[in-house]
Amino acid sequence: MAQTMATPMPLYAEKQQPPSKSYADAAEKEADSIHGPENTPPTQFIGKGEAERQRSPPFSQPRHRKNGSLRVNGTSKQPKEPQFIVEDLQDKDGEQLTSTKLRFDDKQKPQRTQTELVSGRRAGAKWERSHIHFAPISVPFQRRLQTFMVLAHTLSIPLFLTTFFFLCSIPLFWPLLLPYTIYVLLSSAPSSGTLSHRSPLLRSLPIWSLFASYFPARLHRSARLEPTRKYIFGYHPHGIISHGAFAAFGTEALGFSQLFPGITNTLLTLDTNFRVPLYRDYALALGLASVSRESCENILSKGGPNGEGMGRAITIVVGGARESLDAQPGTLNLVLKRRKGFVKLAIRTGADLVPVLAFGENELYDQVTSDSHPFVHKVQMAVKKCMGFTVPLFHARGVFNYDVGLMPYRKPLNVVVGRPIKVVQAKDGKVDDGYVDEIHGLYVRELERIWEEWRERFEVDRRVELRVIE
Repeated sequence: MAQTMATPMPLYAEKQQPPSKSYADAAEKEADSIHGPENTPPTQFIGKGEAERQRSPPFSQPRHRKNGSLRVNGTSKQPKEPQFIVEDLQDKDGEQLTSTKLRFDDKQKPQRTQTELVSGRRAGAKWERSHIHFAPISVPFQRRLQTFMVLAHTLSIPLFLTTFFFLCSIPLFWPLLLPYTIYVLLSSAPSSGTLSHRSPLLRSLPIWSLFASYFPARLHRSARLEPTRKYIFGYHPHGIISHGAFAAFGTEALGFSQLFPGITNTLLTLDTNFRVPLYRDYALALGLASVSRESCENILSKGGPNGEGMGRAITIVVGGARESLDAQPGTLNLVLKRRKGFVKLAIRTGADLVPVLAFGENELYDQVTSDSHPFVHKVQMAVKKCMGFTVPLFHARGVFNYDVGLMPYRKPLNVVVGRPIKVVQAKDGKVDDGYVDEIHGLYVRELERIWEEWRERFEVDRRVELRVIE
């Protein structure tokens, strides 16, 4: 009897799982079905160690494997352009990744077309052509100090005024400032002639040498002056701020005491400057005094070895504010024809006249000319008539540039002191007009002699000759 051998049944039925698809098989299947309906659901990609996810093919064109073209039904399909490359990659964790990229053959690479290129303006071109030339950073420290001293002198009045008003804003100083202000308004020290506030130490400080070397400035003498006489120095031209007069006669920077031993010189300025708080004390300490008639006569008739002014001297900028309006580079116009008051003063006090000509004073600033701006000139003259002074519209260089600012140009200043003109003192203070004209004529001729003798050395780039106007 045949025995039927029963096939042993497995203890459990194995769970049938669909085989996993690789990224390459999925790509082949996608390539075969790429031309199917537009709404065909996307192919599932199942990768090792990767959860199931759905990806839509990024392009609707056939794709190729990196290692060759795809084959369908035993034939090679040539995809339409453009072609895509499918790359099998593996990340650092060993997971399989797939990427696609667009591929062009050499003949299929896009050709660059040559078109006309229109460019805009180049940035910074105007700065290269700018008229402002800035000072370099690597400037010697001494030149920086020179610039600082000239700047401090030029802005001295605004600086002292600012300091005074700042102190006024502090009530603690009011008990001191109130009587001081009354004293400034009523004080006669600028015109007393005693020179009691004069400080030889302040006048001899080395900082004034920095001021004078900025230009640079030099003082020259044509003849010795006897310390037993008294003198009136007439300074020409006025310029804008008369820097040469301050350097030569307001300080000892140029060695006035060495060139003219035994003579005490006082530079004169407007009386209104001595009504500015704090600045008036600074000016008096430098030996400055008022240019009023009373001040001049007191200085020349008091003090000295004999108590009558022997060895005293004053310096007057004869052209005044009117002459400052004609201070143009390359010119030398002196407002002198009708200026005879200083000659009468010399005759009354018995002081000798000493002409002084400053070569280069008019070269320190540029200013608006009366010919090109007649209305501005009329306003300036009206201000001078009402207030006794005027403000020229000038400019020069700045602290950090060479073209714009209120700092003077670095031009040489040569102050030449001429020969003294002997003056006979009038008896009983009566002055003869004929004698005044004679002394005035001698004075003008001495100025012209200085010009003719030294212009080739100190005024090389002159455009006009010396002219005596008004």
